[in-house]
Amino acid sequence: MTPIQMNPMATQGLAEMYRQQRAMMQQSQQFGQAAQAGQAGQVEKVLGAQPTQSTQAVQGVGFGDLLSKFVGEVNDKQIASTQAVTDLLAGKDIPLHQAMIAMQEAGVAFQLMVEVRNKLLEGYQELMRMQV
Repeated sequence: MTPIQMNPMATQGLAEMYRQQRAMMQQSQQFGQAAQAGQAGQVEKVLGAQPTQSTQAVQGVGFGDLLSKFVGEVNDKQIASTQAVTDLLAGKDIPLHQAMIAMQEAGVAFQLMVEVRNKLLEGYQELMRMQV
């Protein structure tokens, strides 16, 4: 039985994604605590204090471009997953765990995309219900 070896580049990408999620979670908790305390100045301080790298990179990008990029990334993950499964079924030298990881990444990315779409649709419907 051969030991499972992780791709170092994939591990680094997952670690970076996890770090960004933790930073966003901490920032939202600080924002929630400041909002519950009713301190408007504290909320502004929290919002202005920790701009993340991702928000700095997105500032110059339009909303449509951002969505297009997001859908393209999900599509790339789906294609990579399909290719990994095809290679596995064809008997090529690809470990089973890598094919499974690719399938799960594609599935999670697709679920995230669907949830983002649902939230955007809810927001649009809420705007349409507003009286002017």
